[in-house]
Amino acid sequence: MFLKEKNGFNQKSKIKNQKLQRRGSKIYFYNYLTRKIERFKPIRKNWVFMYCCGPTVYDFVHLGNLRTYLFEDFLRRTLEYNGYKIKHIVNITDIDDKIIKKSKKQKIDFKKLTKKYSQYFFEDLKELNIEKATKYPRATQEIPSMIKLIQILLKKGYAYKTSDGIYFEISKFKDYGKLSQIKKANLISGKRISTDQYDKKTIFDFALWKFKKAGEPFFKAPFGDGRPGWHIECSAMSTKYLGIPFDIHCGGIDLLFPHHENEIAQSEAAFGKKFVNFFIEGEHLLVEGQKMAKSLGNIYTLKDLKEKNFLPLSFRYLCLQTHWQTKLDFSFKKLEESQKSLFNLWQKLLDLLLEKPQKKSSKFENQKFIKYQKKFLEIINFNLNTKKAIELLYQILEDKNLSSKTKLKLSIDFDKVFGLSFGKILKEGKKNFPSKKILSLVKKRENLRKKGNFKEADKIREKIQKNGYQIEDTKKGTKIKIDLKKILKI
Repeated sequence: MFLKEKNGFNQKSKIKNQKLQRRGSKIYFYNYLTRKIERFKPIRKNWVFMYCCGPTVYDFVHLGNLRTYLFEDFLRRTLEYNGYKIKHIVNITDIDDKIIKKSKKQKIDFKKLTKKYSQYFFEDLKELNIEKATKYPRATQEIPSMIKLIQILLKKGYAYKTSDGIYFEISKFKDYGKLSQIKKANLISGKRISTDQYDKKTIFDFALWKFKKAGEPFFKAPFGDGRPGWHIECSAMSTKYLGIPFDIHCGGIDLLFPHHENEIAQSEAAFGKKFVNFFIEGEHLLVEGQKMAKSLGNIYTLKDLKEKNFLPLSFRYLCLQTHWQTKLDFSFKKLEESQKSLFNLWQKLLDLLLEKPQKKSSKFENQKFIKYQKKFLEIINFNLNTKKAIELLYQILEDKNLSSKTKLKLSIDFDKVFGLSFGKILKEGKKNFPSKKILSLVKKRENLRKKGNFKEADKIREKIQKNGYQIEDTKKGTKIKIDLKKILKI
């Protein structure tokens, strides 16, 4: 499949004479810290520091996780489209209960297990045109940072030691619950809020460090050998690589409580500073109205989609069409419709390549280009409305007062956010531009049709199709089209 590319678009396709100044444009996102849409302003000039919770690598990443990673990619691309440089950190959880359990079951070293599924994760990102993060720190390689953070919390009295680990005492942190809006008083005793349930003062407290057990991997630590709890790794990695505070913390809505809530508590308790300015959480993916569950047999991966002959970018297109704060109700019927729409969009771009150049005023074209580009910027900059941005693209492609050249320029420009391989499609289209021989066959067929010799004309049509082109007869004459199937090699 040729559509795997570094950034999801052809970087050589640059817009000349671009006049729209994007950096400094107003950007608004819904901030879960305040539960309202706020103007986003980065802490550092021209830079955005962004942390996203990555996978626990014990199995294939499912579509719900991939939807979150795609939303984060649209967010990052939007910030880059606005002219910002991005420092983007995504953690890899390569040690936890699920990993240990599966490695024991399969009787393999946990490192081999996590290496295998880490590779699958990166392959999925590549096939979905998700841009690479600045760094993917692994939990097992960041133990010293976690130990240092735990030592600070112990020294400040926010953490305590028990027979089985080190715990964070949430009663000591007065702002606990400010993200999830859960009040400590409303946390009912006996209710499990985390998988980290061991010997602790109250049911609310969470594990920072778990002391070693027989037959399980462990790491050396001054307060007792063991392994980190899940929450501490994100605080340690994010503050190490991005400082504190940083601009944006992302993840799925299911991580808001307790994971992100606990990150805030341990980070702000340790450093005495605000942890993050914006928490941006992507909504759930449902499968035909139901949550994904093994018992329902509705947990799907990108591998499953490919086995059913769907292109990975069809799923990306489906995610673009649903706002990130709206639940995406997945079905294979919807994915089929999404793939069909994406194919139609790619075909429209290929058709534009073959359109005869229209005589348009360069001043008029430039004004229209800037007008549409400004509209696109307004749409994506107001809470990342990719659905409306796709609708704008279709409006442009149907604009009869716009030349094919300007339509293609705008499409390539917008694809910096969409990541739908427009540049790659057009590059392949140019390689497959009909030769003089094919064009002469088209002309010959048209003459035969005028004479009423449809039998011979059909033979020529078949010959043209075998060479990877389609013929469309219109009132204005015969149009030749580059066959998308030839470009996609399917």
